[in-house]
Amino acid sequence: MIVEFKDVLKRFDSLIALDNFNIQIKEGEVYGLLGPNGSGKTTAINCMLSLLHYEKGQVYLFGEKMSQNRFDIKAKIGYVPQEIAVFEELTVYENIDFFCGLYVKDNDTRKKYVEDAIEFVDLNDFRKFYPKKLSGGLKRRLNIACGIAHKPQLIILDEPTVAVDPQSRNSILEGIKKLNKNGATVIYTTHYMEEVEQICTRISIMDKGKILISGDKYELKKLVGLSDSLILKDIEIDSSNIETIRKIDGVGKVVSQNRNLDVQIKDKMTVTKILMYLEKNNIFFQSINILSPTLNDVFLEITGRELRD
Repeated sequence: MIVEFKDVLKRFDSLIALDNFNIQIKEGEVYGLLGPNGSGKTTAINCMLSLLHYEKGQVYLFGEKMSQNRFDIKAKIGYVPQEIAVFEELTVYENIDFFCGLYVKDNDTRKKYVEDAIEFVDLNDFRKFYPKKLSGGLKRRLNIACGIAHKPQLIILDEPTVAVDPQSRNSILEGIKKLNKNGATVIYTTHYMEEVEQICTRISIMDKGKILISGDKYELKKLVGLSDSLILKDIEIDSSNIETIRKIDGVGKVVSQNRNLDVQIKDKMTVTKILMYLEKNNIFFQSINILSPTLNDVFLEITGRELRD
């Protein structure tokens, strides 16, 4: 395992931030760690990096016990925080060179790594710019370059696409997939569910300091019992036919509203059965669509729909 938490307990006075917290992250994964505000995501990351003391349990990175003075382990980790963490008085090149130099002491190697990072985030035209001259998207890319320039084996990205334009977001996501393809294990936190569906190989949803559910996006949808929906629009159907459809094997909840019929379905065979019934009984509709549940639906199902601070 690249990362393993064993029964980690972390308190802030009377608040339990991590409640006998357990996770395992395998080499080569893009692991999505999701949760509402205050669920414990950032606390877990800080405990992982030994930036916070915890009262109980153990954290292992690369199979070894992590502690504050394990600089050999820290050298294998790249951390890209949510807040932009660069020096305003240094240029793009100087910022990346500084952070890379914390781990890479050989000058020739460091120069190559810095150039690789600049090319990776496509900042070559901005290497002499100071951060205050960069757009939000360019600053995000600089932030990432500073975190990954030393070519770490484990990369932690905390909300890396906050407040960036669609082009920059796409560039960042493609970059993350490339890092993973090149051998890095990635831990990714975000509130953008579509990003998680796009890049994460395994996902955990946490709340109140505990992991509630884990799996890939298909497993999560199955575990919470969410089904695809068959949507039939502008349909002419009476209540007796709707009751018959409810009794078809594989049909779940059926809702009829404003001449539209929404039918939860188990699989494609269920769709075939419904359409055969409609054809046999001369029941016509204007259009048909099948909607699959999203990861956002899973998230709300697991964590609830009430607002969080």
